[in-house]
This record gives sequence, structure tokens and C-alpha cells, in this order.
Amino acid sequence: MWASGISQPSVYHALVIIFLEFFAWGLVTSPIIDVLNETFPQHTFLMNGLIQGVKGMLSFLSAPLIGALSDVWGRKPFLLLTVTFTCAPIPLMRISPWWYFAMISISGIFSVTFSVVFAYVADVTTEDERSSAYGLVSATFAASLVTSPAIGAYLQKVYSENIVIWLATAVAILDIIFVMVACPESLPEKLRPASWGSQISWDKADPFGSLKKIGQDNLILLLCITVFLSYLPEAGEYSCFFVYLRLVMGFSDEEIASFIAVVGVLSVIAQTVILALLMKYLGHKHAILFGLVFEMIQLTCYGFGSEPWIVWTAGTLAAMSSLTYPAISAFVSAHASADKQGVAQGVVTGIRGLCNGLGPAFFGFIFYLFHVNLSESNQAKHPHQSNTSHIDMNNTIRKLVPGPPFAFGAVLVILALLVAIFIPENPHSNIHVGVKPCNKKVLSMALQKDTVVSKRHEEEPLMIEDESPEL
Repeated sequence: MWASGISQPSVYHALVIIFLEFFAWGLVTSPIIDVLNETFPQHTFLMNGLIQGVKGMLSFLSAPLIGALSDVWGRKPFLLLTVTFTCAPIPLMRISPWWYFAMISISGIFSVTFSVVFAYVADVTTEDERSSAYGLVSATFAASLVTSPAIGAYLQKVYSENIVIWLATAVAILDIIFVMVACPESLPEKLRPASWGSQISWDKADPFGSLKKIGQDNLILLLCITVFLSYLPEAGEYSCFFVYLRLVMGFSDEEIASFIAVVGVLSVIAQTVILALLMKYLGHKHAILFGLVFEMIQLTCYGFGSEPWIVWTAGTLAAMSSLTYPAISAFVSAHASADKQGVAQGVVTGIRGLCNGLGPAFFGFIFYLFHVNLSESNQAKHPHQSNTSHIDMNNTIRKLVPGPPFAFGAVLVILALLVAIFIPENPHSNIHVGVKPCNKKVLSMALQKDTVVSKRHEEEPLMIEDESPEL
């Protein structure tokens, strides 16, 4: 009875779950900034970084375990668990801000909806259908965040902030009800255990298991270093950028919503049309370098730009920089043997998950180090300070480098570019992860096999981390 739902399990069930969850969070984009600013007026960016960093690290640690458990006990119980805990902090925003931020932090243990959703999609699709199905999930996620911040900002302006929060809560409850009532179990019954006491593979549940395999192959090592150096600033940017737009750049709620919508639409175009063209005409390596160059320019603009038009220009570049990780994922897919696809992708995805914990904390600390702790009331509260030379120095730094973490991030991406240059365009052997190097005869057979495998995986979808960050 628990496993039943409306119709047979399909990709559309997963799309509804993803859309409702992130639509609910998108609605409260502006209220989140207000609550964060009011609760931590002295250290807004530092506390935001620490909260999101704790959440990211908990998600990194728990995602493999939840994935392994869902392989044994089914997807539906864990869809219900992840959706419930991911959305649980929303109503607390008005009830108690302190409980809200505490819940945001600890919700990271279960805020891994994407990992379960992609497993659900894999259950209900064939290998040929999986690429387009993953693309639908990615597009649905983008669509929910393109529209919801604008709707939330409008409702807050016309009615009140409380209306927006309770509407988001209602959408979250609707999502939970949908999972309980309408979403059928996707894991085939023959794969489910007879009892809940069945054993799971604890090797799969080890969050550091994939990271231990990095040094086993030089090619995967180069790719992982590139991912770490490029995604660390990207994860930090995701965690605080809307707060930065409001408190430092002075964007209104409507301007922030418009910015999200424009960048979201451009990112969808970049990750579909432009990425396909780059792969076809330039190859995997040059597509990676292309994305890194745009990410470096984008972060430089955010770091040194103090005018709104510079931020808008950098936003368009952000869409192009979103190509880096899909290109790396496609490279791994093309050059890993058929029976090592999951292991190789898991290593790279594990690095990205680690960055989701470290990136927000890194950005929060840099903001704090450079005294970028602005709030909408903080400056008016202390117009006169005794240490005027210290204030003048801080003001000078802010004028020259309004966004220090973004400038540091640009330096990291430059290092990623230098590493990526050494990635071979056409490796002479497969990626070997978790196995001993092959002898020449076996390697020759593997290369022949890889010719077929690389064609089949040429256009695999981007690997999305277990959970996309939200404010």
C-alpha cells in the first residue's frame, strides 16, 4: 500500500517533486535575505557562510548513506524524508529566526533530494532515455527558480512578507502530500528486501570512499583538482550572492528576481545548445577551458565591479561559466570504461560535494576578514567611530575590491586553468579508478572497447551534485 501511487512510476513524478520543492524555496528568496540581515546585522556574510557550510558538509556526509539505503529500501521513503527536511525550515522563518537557522544547518543531513530523484529517474528509464530525462530534471529545477523569486517579490510588495512565507509553506506541504499519495515506488519489487532489517553496502555509504580513489589515476587526479579549484568559489558564490546583491550592490527585490530569471534562462541555453556545439567542434578539453575562462572573467567582474551594469554583464558570463562541470563530466564519461562509469563520476561528484561544504565557509570568512559585514541598518547605527583611519582603510578596500571573495575565487580559477591545460585532449588509455593498471594486452582491448563507449557517452547529461544549494 505504501509503495502505491497515481499511475505507474515515471519521470513526471520526479519533475513535480523537484519543481514544487525549489519553487517553494524560490518564493522566499527575499524574506531569507531580510531574516538573515535582521538576525546577524554585524556578521551577515560570516554567519551565512557558516550556516550554509555546515549544511553542505552534512549533505556531503549523508548523501552516500541515503543513496545506499534507497537502493535497498526503495526511493519513496527517502523522497518523503528529504523533501520534508529540506522544506521544514521555511515556516520557522516567521516563528523563530534562530530555530530557522538551526534547522537550516541540521537539515543538511537529509537535504539530498537530487540524489534520490536521479536514482528514481534511473529506475524508470532505459539507458537511451536517461540522458533526456536528466535534462528534463535539470530544466525543471531551473524553471522553478526562474519564476518563483519574481512571484515572491511581487507578493511581498503587494501584500506582506508573511503571506509569501505561508504560501511557500503551503507549496512545501503540497509537495510532501504529493510524495505520500501520488508518487509510486520506482524500485522494482524484486530488488526490495522482504524486511527492513536487510543489509546495505557500507562501502557505498562511505562519503570519503570516492575521494580515496583520486590518486589511483593521473587523469582523474587532474580533473579532480580542476573541479576543486573551480567549484570551491562557485559553491561560495551560490551561498551568498543574493545577499551580496542586496546589501553591497543595493539591488531591490525586483531587480534580484529579474537577475535570477535572466541568468537562469541563459544557463539553460548554455548547457544545452552551446555545450553541444562546443563538444562537437572543439572537443571536451577546450570546452572545459572555455568554461573556466568565462568563470574567471565573471568572478573578476564581481570582485572589482561596483556598478550594477558590471554585475549584469558578469551574470551573462556566469551562464557561460556553467559549462565547466558538464564538460568535465562528459570527458570522464567518454574516457572511463563502461564498468567504471559510476565509480569515475562518483569521484568527481564527491569533490563537488565537498566544495558545497567548504565554499560557503570560505566566502563567509573572506567577507569577515575584509570587514564586508554590511547591513541595511549597520552603517546608520554607527556614523561616528573613534578609529577613523581604520574606517578609511576599509572604505578604500571596499571601493577597490567590493567583493573580495570573488577576487580570491578568480585566482583559484586561474590555477584551475593552469591545471586543466595539462589534461590530454585524447588520452591514450581509459581512466582506471579502483582497479590496478591493466597490462598491455588488456589495455589494447580496453582501448578498442572505449571507441564504442566514448561514442555512446559523448552527449551524456551533466552530473548534478546531490543537492543544489539554496539560500
